[in-house]
Amino acid sequence: MRIQAIRDARTAHPTGDPSFAVKQCMPAAVGENESDPFLMCDEFGPTPSKGEHGNDSDDGFDVGWHPHHGMDILSYIVEGRGRHADSMGNRESWDSPGFQWLSVGSGIEHAEGGGTPLGQNTHGFQIWLRMPIANMEDDPRYGVVNPPEIPVVPLERGVVRVIAGSLDDVEGPAKFAVTVQILDLELEPGAEWMYTCPGNMDNAMLYAFKGSVTLNGEHAMKSQQICRFDTSDSRKASLRAGRDGFRCMFFSGKMTKEKIVWHGPFVCSSRRHVAECFDRYQQGKLPSVRTAWDYRKIKQKPRS
Repeated sequence: MRIQAIRDARTAHPTGDPSFAVKQCMPAAVGENESDPFLMCDEFGPTPSKGEHGNDSDDGFDVGWHPHHGMDILSYIVEGRGRHADSMGNRESWDSPGFQWLSVGSGIEHAEGGGTPLGQNTHGFQIWLRMPIANMEDDPRYGVVNPPEIPVVPLERGVVRVIAGSLDDVEGPAKFAVTVQILDLELEPGAEWMYTCPGNMDNAMLYAFKGSVTLNGEHAMKSQQICRFDTSDSRKASLRAGRDGFRCMFFSGKMTKEKIVWHGPFVCSSRRHVAECFDRYQQGKLPSVRTAWDYRKIKQKPRS
């Protein structure tokens, strides 16, 4: 595959707090129309943990309670331990490398982080994916996938974790409303690998987050950069890891080409729809699917 562009990820502050910075490759470096069916990819960390909090605590969330509408979310932790609470009453933690997936639909409110033990680092990604407009009012769904549940494709000098879609007939456990392939690739120093974009997908990108790589024998790429390929001709791209090895995320998918309107945490079909979501949230009507008890207070959860 010919390389269309290699761009630097940009520093962003998604919560508005200047002390919480991420490296954002989508949409900051690759815009909404180019990244379709993906919307956002934020790399956070590695950051030393301030201390571990359990699922029986309302304290310690690195990102406090906030809403979403009309998207799918993948929270992939590569170092440390993930932690999540939401308006459906879920309270769960997971080990790395592992992830939590969230099909937001009509809306959720959630809080994240604070699960990594003191003295360890937290490092991971939050990835937003488009949801077809026809599914934007579906009931929300949620799940957690721990390391043993992520299928691995061994390479001669490396490994691929299959998160979503398939590779060599190995199917990833994450299921989304759009057609995607998400891979976590690790290569040893000097190792080579040939990537093939699935035939049913027309957008392919990789985000480098450790080490360096040479693409197609001539294009150098370093960490915190994103590459977007041209899928119109060849379906293959060669990779040769640098002297410190290489690790990246592959993001490939079938573009939806739907016109959406996106403001903050709300992805909608129109500006009017966005305004309605903000109004409903301010009135306490979003999320509409929620627990009967106050989900922000774990002690109010009924005993089963």
